Amino acid sequence: MNPVSATSVEHPARTASSAAEWRLLLAASSVDPGEGDLDRLQKLLETPVEWDAVLRFADHHGTSSLLYQNLSHFGDLVPSPVLAALGQRYQWNLHKSLFLARELMRILDCLGGLGIEVVPYKGVVLSEVYYGDMALRQSGDMDLFVRGRDVVRIKSALGALGYTTRLVIPENAVEDYIASGYEWTFDSPAGPNLLELQWALQPRFYAVDFEMDGLFERAASVTVAGQAVKTPSPEDLLLVLAVHAAKHVWGRLIWLCDIAQIVKVENLDWKRVQNHAQEIGVERILRITLLLANRLLGAGIPAPIESAILTDGAALELVDEIGADLSRGVSRDVETISYFRLMMRLRERRADRVRFLTRLTFTPGPGEWGTVRLPRALFPLYRVVRLARLAGRLGRG
Repeated sequence: MNPVSATSVEHPARTASSAAEWRLLLAASSVDPGEGDLDRLQKLLETPVEWDAVLRFADHHGTSSLLYQNLSHFGDLVPSPVLAALGQRYQWNLHKSLFLARELMRILDCLGGLGIEVVPYKGVVLSEVYYGDMALRQSGDMDLFVRGRDVVRIKSALGALGYTTRLVIPENAVEDYIASGYEWTFDSPAGPNLLELQWALQPRFYAVDFEMDGLFERAASVTVAGQAVKTPSPEDLLLVLAVHAAKHVWGRLIWLCDIAQIVKVENLDWKRVQNHAQEIGVERILRITLLLANRLLGAGIPAPIESAILTDGAALELVDEIGADLSRGVSRDVETISYFRLMMRLRERRADRVRFLTRLTFTPGPGEWGTVRLPRALFPLYRVVRLARLAGRLGRG
């Protein structure tokens, strides 16, 4: 177990009428609650509760299964229809998780037979390894880290398994898309957006240049559905999930639950985590993520980096702002100036902020290629198209 500090900072007060329901959701989001957690939850349940709001919050934040597990301890304080509704959600998630686990093994077997190495993460892998029960974490899809050079071959292999994609990239732009993008999403007969291939953490313009070959080399072997699979090392996974949550402005509570579980379960090498975060310029993102998990879920602040976290004034200010937005249910439009300004504020180095702004402005993508078709020799002109489209979207924002 990691040495962690009991230091906690009171989270921002919620002014909306559903503040009590938000506090209840937070109290019921522990994977393995202690006696103090259960006492706090009981006190909240003894006050009036707007259950429709609690269910809506849990669905949005991906914590319905955790809510069901924790409320099951207090059947006399929770209306039967509420427990029944949560039980149905739990069973639905269990069945979907079992399906996704079977489907994941089918895909891994197929790609392994072709000599293609992939590293699954999130989803049922995260559920089983860190929650101990794949039904406790809601899994909507499968996420696979792949190498960029393998994307075209994997796409062909997935077609043979019944997977299709709605993303249409001109043949002469595929190489550019792999260089500037980060994912390819696939549908299956079982549902849309069921599989994501990712060869980078984020689109290139976010300027988080995580070296993927290293992630593959450090990958750890775990058991999922009785089979051995590779997944990112705990230190890599912590940074991967923190960066992913930051991209979405920490908009779902389950992402912080994931972070809290990794910190709790793993004996992390914090020097390595800190060095890697510094190398790729995401120290502030890591600090904000750990602080949010502390304030909202009571997760301990890791002692080895506690001083660095609590003395980062910019991180503390951003946590106040983001935590308040979370409690009020405020979401950010990812195509507005305010969102891009926030993404720049999350970076501690001026060079990373400059790279973000430059790449955001001049890196074309599917939207530009779909707007006008140019021959390969004229591809540099897509930067102009990108600039015009971005100016138009930001102007409307």
